[in-house]
Amino acid sequence: MSRELIAAAGAALLDERRELKAEELAALAAVPDAEVPSLAALAHEVRLAWCGPEVEVEGILSAKTGGCPEDCHFCSQSSQFPLQVQATPFLDTDEVLAAARETAALGASEFCIVLAVRGPDERTMGRLLELVPLVRDQVGVNVAVSAGILTDDQARRLAEGGVHRYNHNLETARSHFPRIVTTHSWEERFDTCRLVRQHGMELCCGVLLGMGETDEQRLELVAQLREVEPAEVPINFLNPRPGTPLGDRPLVEPLEAIRWIALFRLGLPSVILRYAGGREVTLRELQTLGMTSGINALIVGNYLTTLGRSPDEDLQMLEDLRMPIGALGKVL
Repeated sequence: MSRELIAAAGAALLDERRELKAEELAALAAVPDAEVPSLAALAHEVRLAWCGPEVEVEGILSAKTGGCPEDCHFCSQSSQFPLQVQATPFLDTDEVLAAARETAALGASEFCIVLAVRGPDERTMGRLLELVPLVRDQVGVNVAVSAGILTDDQARRLAEGGVHRYNHNLETARSHFPRIVTTHSWEERFDTCRLVRQHGMELCCGVLLGMGETDEQRLELVAQLREVEPAEVPINFLNPRPGTPLGDRPLVEPLEAIRWIALFRLGLPSVILRYAGGREVTLRELQTLGMTSGINALIVGNYLTTLGRSPDEDLQMLEDLRMPIGALGKVL
């Protein structure tokens, strides 16, 4: 039965070139563990057919770390939890440009400036509007920004200021969100995602798996991502941070991670699906398998508050898999 389900999904996505219906994706989510490699193989085929062979490489920089007033239960940058990350001021221009140049030297086409804030105040907006064209013009990479919840006017100004892609994660399904964050609503995040698209920026909208959500809620999240039409979906796995409310959660099992990488690709065939935080501790030696399960982008180097593996290891992995590095955009 599972083989027939996977074959039918392949016919829909590769031959008919249509998105799977919710019930088709739910059936695939229930296939036995023994069928996960077949699911992953189909996801790889779909990635190649819908997006091509290129892999997009991105570097991220925490330009303002810690001291965030929000209570996202997974995040050590929140000022509401003990043992939080030490708050630091906005990095100066030379530090940002140096980090962008290091990223570009690795072959990256995208550089993301990340701020630990609820949303940008006017001073932060001014700094971003100063930095974005500098990085773009002096370093020659696309510039993405992650600065929290936006107003309509802020989204317009960032788009006019040259922001190529704006990151604002839904993180988890609407039905699960109140268990993870109480200081802002899922709807506020969803509205910011809509504003990003309305003002012509590409939307980077990530997920964080392993926060106690059910399989049904993960499928719910796929459907909600479809509504906001992201260009990019970073796949994060919870790497529990001491002192946070989720600090004692177990890691996602490696085979479960592969299953859901594949399912997000099958549910979102045209997006840039990016390896992001937690992959090293979750997948361990199976990171190469993830690259053949639907992934077509990755963050290289360190994350916001945790260490990644060395960029050389990731670049060697891509070379071994004969996956060319290139700039990507959402397939329309």
